[in-house]
Amino acid sequence: MISKKIIAAGITLTVLFSACKTKDLKMSTANEPTATEKKVVVYQVFTRLFGNKNTTNKPWGTIEENGVGKFNDFTDKALQEIKDLGVTYIWYTGVPHHALVRDYTAYGISNDDPEVVKGRAGSPYAVKDYYNVNPDLAVNPAKRLEEFEALIKRTHNAGLKVIIDIVPNHIARKYEGKSNPAGVKDFGADDDVTVEYKRDNNFYYIPQQHFEIPDGDIPLNGEKNPLIDGKFDENPAKWTGNGSRKIKPDQNDWYETVKVNYGVRPDGSKDFPELPAGFDQKSYQEHFAFWQDKDVPDSWKKFRDIALYWTAKGVDGFRYDMAEMVPYEFWSYMNSSIKIKNPNAFLLAEVYNPNEYRNYIRLGKMDYLYDKVETYDKLKDIIRGKSSPDELTKIQNGMSDIEHHMLHFLDNHDEQRLASPEFAGTPERGKPLMVVSATISTSPTMIYFGQEVGEAGNEDAGFGKRSRTSIFDYIGVPNHQRWMNGGKFDGGQLSESEKQLRDFYKRLLNFTINSSALMGNFEEIQTVNRQNNENYDALLYSYARWSESQKLIVVANFSSEKGSEFDLKVPSSLISKWNLKDGEYHLKDQLYKDKTFVLKVQNGQGEAKISIEPSESLILELK
Repeated sequence: MISKKIIAAGITLTVLFSACKTKDLKMSTANEPTATEKKVVVYQVFTRLFGNKNTTNKPWGTIEENGVGKFNDFTDKALQEIKDLGVTYIWYTGVPHHALVRDYTAYGISNDDPEVVKGRAGSPYAVKDYYNVNPDLAVNPAKRLEEFEALIKRTHNAGLKVIIDIVPNHIARKYEGKSNPAGVKDFGADDDVTVEYKRDNNFYYIPQQHFEIPDGDIPLNGEKNPLIDGKFDENPAKWTGNGSRKIKPDQNDWYETVKVNYGVRPDGSKDFPELPAGFDQKSYQEHFAFWQDKDVPDSWKKFRDIALYWTAKGVDGFRYDMAEMVPYEFWSYMNSSIKIKNPNAFLLAEVYNPNEYRNYIRLGKMDYLYDKVETYDKLKDIIRGKSSPDELTKIQNGMSDIEHHMLHFLDNHDEQRLASPEFAGTPERGKPLMVVSATISTSPTMIYFGQEVGEAGNEDAGFGKRSRTSIFDYIGVPNHQRWMNGGKFDGGQLSESEKQLRDFYKRLLNFTINSSALMGNFEEIQTVNRQNNENYDALLYSYARWSESQKLIVVANFSSEKGSEFDLKVPSSLISKWNLKDGEYHLKDQLYKDKTFVLKVQNGQGEAKISIEPSESLILELK
């Protein structure tokens, strides 16, 4: 997403641009995880920053001053280390060619106006050419696509799969498809610009009005640039990416982008075929068949062709920016087309409206959505002292029908860093959040590069400010750079606490991708302990996960100050489901293998004396 400052505005506009109402739907069995599946772990990496060894970190610094990472920095060694961390997919963020402030005219690329670019390095969500990649990321910009294709191959050779971004809701104000395949026309090439809306226009227009630069911060912090002249040539003006219909957007609007038209009229009504009743129960094959004889808006075809272009190059999946601002009928059309080509494609959507989750999964045929508004926000509130961990149970039970599809994360390019003062405060205080996030459901887990070594995002990068690692600037990522160790990728410069933190992530993630229980059943044991256990402290949370072959009890202590000793109650309901006879059983911790507790079952009730340290989590396997 482009800016969290206007997240509320983006969600409000969902009503118009997704134009869908929640229905009482049942999950199609075609979407259910199979018994043989294991946990998926996604490693999100901001591609431009990963390999940058420069530590200057001058605000608004150029590439020459602050450096930039390249595709080639993802060496076989780097990829193997990522794989060994417990990762199954890499999401290479910021790969498609987006608007930026740097002269690449020698390579046939036009310069972008800094007045419609965020920062110097530019937002990855203002894509300028969907059929090529960011020239900043290539050693030889003329061969940038080949260098990315080589990275796809290296990633696959390392046993990892590749995800990239697609941003269907908006594109850069100065989109130029210089790399279009034969027969592919640019966005807007055939638009009727005399009207605000026409179904097959790619954009919405403000006829007979010139676009005006928004008031706000001085571009490039006041640096001289021949294109900074107080105007940008766009006539007629187009609607801005977040839906603003002003000729002069606000500085908090997504002013560097224009909104794509999917056949949703300005009043929110749909100008395309709708899915028949019952299609929430249909497979992607049936969705694909439905669209074959339908006349659909031109923008649908353009984005389908973009996705299939990258699928053909070996990309294994996509992360869709602000997916809920695009109607779910389009997603049915798009995603079923992708699945026909690659049934195992990984399709992840940024959606923030819980009332729409089921529509985008069942009707839009998404594999996964962000579990941001519920699980992420609740965990953040718990560690900041604003909420009780007890409320996690309600969230899990409320999403029981779709929990497999709700991707869990604690860190990404949009959010404040987990280790930042604005979130957990220290990486160690983030540990119990990470254990719960990674083990409470069958959903995929995502981490953001540097999270595993405690990156706190303390830099003032220029356009991007501290607490988030900037996606708009050329900058270094200090903790990550210490792990990178000049390209050795051996953690040689990490502090002892950073090494211990990465070891924790490695243990946890590798356990999750090999655990059958984590793809099985969930039952909270929080309530029985809260109600019947005086020594059960306020910041403890516990639950069980199990399969036929593995039985786990997870206990997390969100307190960074107080350890606890208590008699953990295991209710008769769980004892019965586990078919445990009266007697004694061992509970062995699976993270560090250094603690074992005794579960005593008597008269069908279980109890175990547990001791847990501050910020510690126990993943206890029944032996």
